[in-house]
Amino acid sequence: MSGTTDSEVVVVTGASAGVGRATARAFAERGAKIGLLARGEEGLEGAREDVEEAGGEAVVVPTDVADSDAVEAAAETVEDEFGPIDVWVNNAMVSVFSPAAEMTAADYHRVTEVTYLGYVNGTLAALERMRPRDEGTIVQVGSALAYRGIPLQSAYCGAKHAIQGFTESVRTELIHDDCDVQLSMVQMPAMNTPQFEWSKSRMPRKPQPVPPIYQPEVAARAICWAVDHGRDELWVGRSTVKAILGNRLIPRRLDNYLASGGYDSQLTDEPVDPDREHNLTKPVAGDFGARGPFEDRARERSYQLQASMHRRALALITGLIAAIASAVLGWRVVSTDSN
Repeated sequence: MSGTTDSEVVVVTGASAGVGRATARAFAERGAKIGLLARGEEGLEGAREDVEEAGGEAVVVPTDVADSDAVEAAAETVEDEFGPIDVWVNNAMVSVFSPAAEMTAADYHRVTEVTYLGYVNGTLAALERMRPRDEGTIVQVGSALAYRGIPLQSAYCGAKHAIQGFTESVRTELIHDDCDVQLSMVQMPAMNTPQFEWSKSRMPRKPQPVPPIYQPEVAARAICWAVDHGRDELWVGRSTVKAILGNRLIPRRLDNYLASGGYDSQLTDEPVDPDREHNLTKPVAGDFGARGPFEDRARERSYQLQASMHRRALALITGLIAAIASAVLGWRVVSTDSN
């Protein structure tokens, strides 16, 4: 074994770009040793440079997460290089922007085997190693779309819903077995990532994330925080909270709302290049980095996330304010009575 286990050992799937790229860098900033898994080798090399620049170490393992044997082999490679895996982040995904009536069986199959079964493969590979040690953390990078389906992304929404159900089921088994492996799901809002440049699309205009849009570093901070605090589930962004709670309270109203506005909110005014490459079956060449083309519209922070991360302190402050207000009110009542 070439590495030591002094620093946390982390695996990130989909590490070549977007949220995975930002997450790898965030862990590197705390000195982690990181296994970088994705299909695109140029992006993986760029991620390696990011990690080393941030103070971490990295091993690049080109992997299609849809291939369970490849994921298992990747896990072995990481542990041979750095030692036991402490954290596994499932993030790799593909999507197709298209009405369901124009989708093909092959489209659904491929999105499902990457975006859902890729998480299953990663989770099983991680559990195989973490269970015997009775420790470790697995993070599923989810979405508000794990609860609320939207038009034009039926395959992706279906996969995210499946991850949610799978994660809840496995978590109950870990509790039953009194196993201390932590299984978390972090539900994300719309992110400024390169996926909108390379996802397959049958729409006449270029796809975009549904505003409000957040930078991928917001997601990375949330993932690191979930790991550190053992949260089963973390919602990121006010839009995520609204989508999840709204779907619980007024699902049919949301159906009608999305039917009328859900198409335009996912499309820009720019026409799609008919020769546009997509990454459904193979990676698009190049290194795209963490951020996408919506830099001028993306938010650097989520105040809702900050509140979630500091809710105990906020509760304490709120209680203190209430106590002071009560004391002042009581003093005023006493003062009035004495007069």
